[in-house]
Order: sequence, then structure tokens, then C-alpha cells
Amino acid sequence: MLSVFDFEVECDMVEDKLRHHFDVYLGKTEIVIYSVLAVLLALAAFVTIATAVQILWAGLSHWTVAAQTLRVLNQLLIVLMLVEILHTVRISIRSHILVTEPFLVVGLIASIRRILVITLEAATLTKEGAWATEGSSAIFRSSMIELGLLGLMVLVLVISITLLRRYAPEQKGPVQL
Repeated sequence: MLSVFDFEVECDMVEDKLRHHFDVYLGKTEIVIYSVLAVLLALAAFVTIATAVQILWAGLSHWTVAAQTLRVLNQLLIVLMLVEILHTVRISIRSHILVTEPFLVVGLIASIRRILVITLEAATLTKEGAWATEGSSAIFRSSMIELGLLGLMVLVLVISITLLRRYAPEQKGPVQL
């Protein structure tokens, strides 16, 4: 006959097996999802590069490279962000740890991208004489406020990345899967 103690031990063993199998299946599911995400990010990066090449080629063929510079730069910075996110996914697949630094780098690239877009748009507006129209001071004011906030954000992100690198815990031995 089974005693109450034996029954409890057997139930604990079954529960531990169930937890272990569930953990293994969830781990495999996580890797599959990360892998699909990585493929989609890589595909998006390649399509974005192709778009940038197409824009640049059209600019070269029509001698309007200067006018297309903003669009090409925008596309290439988006590629940089996608590659950095892909790097984060690769690290997550390898180490099963979500790393903070690549997200900060993506935020930094996105902020710098927006700063470049705003300044190039402002340069285009001043070159075309569009500042003389009504509402030009409102556009200028909102652009300057956005540039100021983006500059502050860049400063905070750079300080965060620096502190993260300086005080990151040392890794001991190879990363385990």
C-alpha cells in the first residue's frame, strides 16, 4: 500500500516532470519565434537597402542626388536600426537574456535620424523661401523645440550607454544556451 508520504513524493515527481517538459517546449517555441523574427528583420533590412539603392539610382539618373540625399539617408538609418534590433534578437537566441544596450543604441540612432531629417527639412525650406509664408515662425519654433528635446534625448542615451558599459557585470566563461 502507498502511504500518504509516498503519494506526495510521486505527485511531486510527476509535477517536476511536467514542469521540465513544459519548460523545454516553451524554450523551443521561444527560439522558433526569435528565428522567425530574425528572418523578418533581415528581410526588412534588405528591402530597405534595395529601396535606398533605387532612390539613389533614380537620383543619379536624373541628376537630383542632392534632393534625394535626405530620403537615402533616412532609409540607411532605418537599416542601421533594423540591424541593431537583429543583433539584439541574435543575442537573445544565443544567451536567453534580453540585453538593454542594443535598445539604447536603436533609440540613439532613431534620435539622430530625426535630428538629421529635421535639419535637412529646415535647410530645404529656407532654400526654397518657404519661411516667408504664414506660420513660418510656428514651424521654426516647433522644429527648435523638437531639436532641443532630441538633443537632450541623445545626451541621456549616450550617458546611459556609457554607464551601462562602465558598470556592466563581468561575464564569466562562455555563454550557456
